[in-house]
Amino acid sequence: MTVINVFLTSDLGDTLEDFAHAGRRIAISRLHADGPRPLVDGPMWIFVDWVMDDLAGLEMCRRLRADQRTADAHVTIVLESDDAEDRRRALKAGADDYIVGPLDRTRVLDRVLALQGDPQPRHATQRFERGPLVIDMAALQARWAGVPIVLRPNEFRLLRFFADNPNQVLSREQLIAGLGKQEPPIDERTVDVWIGRLRRALKQSGAGNPLRTVRSLGYVFDLI
Repeated sequence: MTVINVFLTSDLGDTLEDFAHAGRRIAISRLHADGPRPLVDGPMWIFVDWVMDDLAGLEMCRRLRADQRTADAHVTIVLESDDAEDRRRALKAGADDYIVGPLDRTRVLDRVLALQGDPQPRHATQRFERGPLVIDMAALQARWAGVPIVLRPNEFRLLRFFADNPNQVLSREQLIAGLGKQEPPIDERTVDVWIGRLRRALKQSGAGNPLRTVRSLGYVFDLI
């Protein structure tokens, strides 16, 4: 089943349940201004509030367009009123369209279902580069300084999640959530097995050990 990822910057994203429609699952969650996010595969729609708790919606739009993970998402700005100047500023900041709030479940689903006639991102990101690390999503292959990193599918996704969130401590719980492994529940120590496999693969490719353990907290993928 194809997954359509819908993010909302409001707390509505914490309350809406996933929705199945025509062989597709619409997965709804909240998007914060900072912090690690789950690994996302497939089309992405983001509803950005004009006024957020910790920064302006216009700045959030700019950040989304500058972030390789979300640069191709369909971004809808949620305006407080139908103001022509606000619409102009939102589109200039990177929004694709707008809607006048407040939002509820019906309006979110109606907008997404109306847009899903063309489910592919505008410029599907196929290649991620983080210093010497290159991840080719089309070939499902990673390389370190040009040398292939031989990975199982699970460790490939783990590496991509680390590459999306470099230089910050990620707990075992965050890694499990990032890879979408919450259901059925798994032992957090399983993460240590994933890390061990990924470390061995990185070393064999000449990458050394960029995965650093932070005692009692989690792991950091160190990239300069």
